[in-house]
Amino acid sequence: MEKRATMHEVAELAGVSQATVSLVLNGVPNARVSKATRRRVQEAAEQLGYRRGKTHPVPAGRTRVIGLFIDEVSTTPFAAAFIEGARDEAALQDVTIATFCTGNDPALEQAGLDMLVAQNAIGAIYCTLITRQVTVPAAFSQLPLVLLNCYEKKVQHPSVVPGDIVGGFTATDALLRAGHRRIAHLAGEHIVEAAIDREQGFRQAMDKWGVAVDESLVTLGGWTIRAGRERALALLSQPNPPTAIFCFNDRMAIGCYEVARDLGLSVPGDLSIVGFDDEDIAANMDPPLSTMVLPHDEMARWAVGQLLDGFDGVDADERLQKLKIECELLERNSIAPPEG
Repeated sequence: MEKRATMHEVAELAGVSQATVSLVLNGVPNARVSKATRRRVQEAAEQLGYRRGKTHPVPAGRTRVIGLFIDEVSTTPFAAAFIEGARDEAALQDVTIATFCTGNDPALEQAGLDMLVAQNAIGAIYCTLITRQVTVPAAFSQLPLVLLNCYEKKVQHPSVVPGDIVGGFTATDALLRAGHRRIAHLAGEHIVEAAIDREQGFRQAMDKWGVAVDESLVTLGGWTIRAGRERALALLSQPNPPTAIFCFNDRMAIGCYEVARDLGLSVPGDLSIVGFDDEDIAANMDPPLSTMVLPHDEMARWAVGQLLDGFDGVDADERLQKLKIECELLERNSIAPPEG
């Protein structure tokens, strides 16, 4: 039987990493891959006769099941995107996703792993709802593993996280392009890595445009609607208030909307606002909120693809990586040039 071309061979021929090949051939949107690179990967795949589109080989001798271990499902609204993305990608190959909500309980994790090992499952995905560094429990060494929305200090497994720094940059850049220079940032709690990264992106965008950050317009420590309300009121009550606000998340943006309305300010006529996360309510706000979309669906699909493609014949340095997928800006109706 003719030897089947591998993803590693496509990567070598195209002169890119295996991760880039995976992103291109799986059609993952928002990934930072140039058109020229995409064309090179596609031509290499065609030349080698490598499969195209979202078709993955199921590892031989494995039961068509992947375990998805999630620490929580109720602390944020993001669990559904992870579960649905993994489920939809796996279903393309008639593979089932078995979801385990463990709360980081070692006994529950072990029970799920025992079930998967007994079935000789394809592998496991270790997922956290909040992007963070993790120490993967030793028990997970029993199966091939990919980390979703988390990563290790010393990389031992493939992992994928959102590009929060670039996301913060893109959101702020949208306000700068609209003409704003007095821009506030409602930052999140610095115990949350995404808050640090999004603020870093905010500062990088301001620096690129040569606009000094007014530290009185950067407020820390919030993520709720109430926090957004309180911080927006303090900012907009200043003698020289901001003309635009970049919020750590959509919930804080809701608070900004409420304060603007109470003060008789119009959005975006008097105040432009950008959120982050694209929660369901964002599109239904008045006016609809411009926001950054977390690529959780794409991330989950990539994680499934990594397990289905397997790691045979791939160099350790090639597969042990921390991949970042960019967040997309959804420009709706909450950004306008400043008055005057």
